[in-house]
Amino acid sequence: FVRLVAREMSSAVVLTTAGFDHKIRFWEASSRACTRTIRYPDSQVNALAISSDKLYIAAAGNPQIRIFDAANANNSQAVATFSHENNATAVGFQHERRWIFSGSEDGTVKVWDLRAPRAQRSYTCAADARKPYPGYPVRSTTAAVNSVVLHPNQGELISGDQSGRVRIWDL
Repeated sequence: FVRLVAREMSSAVVLTTAGFDHKIRFWEASSRACTRTIRYPDSQVNALAISSDKLYIAAAGNPQIRIFDAANANNSQAVATFSHENNATAVGFQHERRWIFSGSEDGTVKVWDLRAPRAQRSYTCAADARKPYPGYPVRSTTAAVNSVVLHPNQGELISGDQSGRVRIWDL
């Protein structure tokens, strides 16, 4: 499993990959050379996103989301870290990089201000209540989030979850 993000640095096109090996790699496309590696210490990387200004990269793992400085090859430390209760499966930047959004197997979609330690908003993807037989107590469960994208109007998040639902969240 590899996620791929492309960006241009001056005249060179740089691709960014990550996966189960706990590493984020930057590749110069024309030469196919790996130009930088960042170790993602605690888990595999499930999703990558790059800010529209190409200065930062967000990596979603289990259970954390880490933001790295993509422009500074000398800095491999995360500049910000946010955490879900379970495996983070989706991540992205707001166009002006004021905040990021994420989705997780914990059944939540969250919005994070890059200057604050806690989620600014949290939306729960409720699954259908299950009642396998009469008299069984109804249990409210959540559906693991598979993907989240930001609508081009920057005012809505759209998520897909394991219950098969697509949801639109008004910001």
